[in-house]
Amino acid sequence: MAMSFFRKDTKDAATGAEAAEMEAFLNGYSVEVMPRTAEKVEDFRAILPKGTRVYIAHIDGTPIEEMVATAKRIGAEGFDVMPHFPARIIKDRATLTDWVACYKDVGVHQGLLLAGGVPQPVGEFATSMQLLETGAFTGFDRLHVAGHPEGNKDIDPDGSDKMVMEAARWKSAFSERTDAQMAMATQFCFEAGPVIDWVNRLQAEGIKLPVHIGVAGPAKLQTLIKFAIACGVGASLRVLQKRAMDVTKLLLPYEPTEFVADLAAHKAKNPGFGIEQVHFFPLGGIKTNAQWVTDNGGASGVPVNA
Repeated sequence: MAMSFFRKDTKDAATGAEAAEMEAFLNGYSVEVMPRTAEKVEDFRAILPKGTRVYIAHIDGTPIEEMVATAKRIGAEGFDVMPHFPARIIKDRATLTDWVACYKDVGVHQGLLLAGGVPQPVGEFATSMQLLETGAFTGFDRLHVAGHPEGNKDIDPDGSDKMVMEAARWKSAFSERTDAQMAMATQFCFEAGPVIDWVNRLQAEGIKLPVHIGVAGPAKLQTLIKFAIACGVGASLRVLQKRAMDVTKLLLPYEPTEFVADLAAHKAKNPGFGIEQVHFFPLGGIKTNAQWVTDNGGASGVPVNA
């Protein structure tokens, strides 16, 4: 009997430690929405913690007026807003300058700069580095750029990560020349080991940008596999494929609990580890994602209006 109680106490202590690690790791997390998904949320204060950064994805074809209106609305509810600036859908310098001015007019001073998902540029920009070089973001206090823990075949068609890493080094060097705070927001992954190796490699090569690691929120397995293939997720896709082969799990929704817990445990043991925050892609819905953080993040997941 005594041995049974001892095991129970040990298990409870470990569970408490894991919960504390998750709470610390999820503190200050960010989440991504689109104008059409934001419309489905009556009040973000009912689902998100105070100070949550909300990225607004700019999909090709979305009018800038819709983007700005969404940014204004979410900002008015008290959240930091970070709209996307996809280089390949921005026609020219005048368009970029206009977008920046429109966002500034509604109190936005943050942006995620990325190449964008279209295969061919509509104008003179093809990379986030070209956007940074314009100087158009003067007055923005935070600029994030994209990161690719598993490479990106659009950038490195040969399957290497040569160009991806060169771009990361350039962006890191640029961060030392600007007054804006910078970080690298990454594509979502599903396996902690390769992410840990990649972040350690960045640090070893002198790339100083803090990493905001992309995490796919809870969703149906079929939905995640579809998005993962479309977004070029690499080797960690095998986690989903293995799950799909298990008939007992096939119909159950995926949750990122194990992935986040593994990274949280590594961060707790290695405080200097380069992941600074978690960035969620709410592929199964913003409310579902927010509820998962509320259920798993302790104080870090408590909504403003709770």
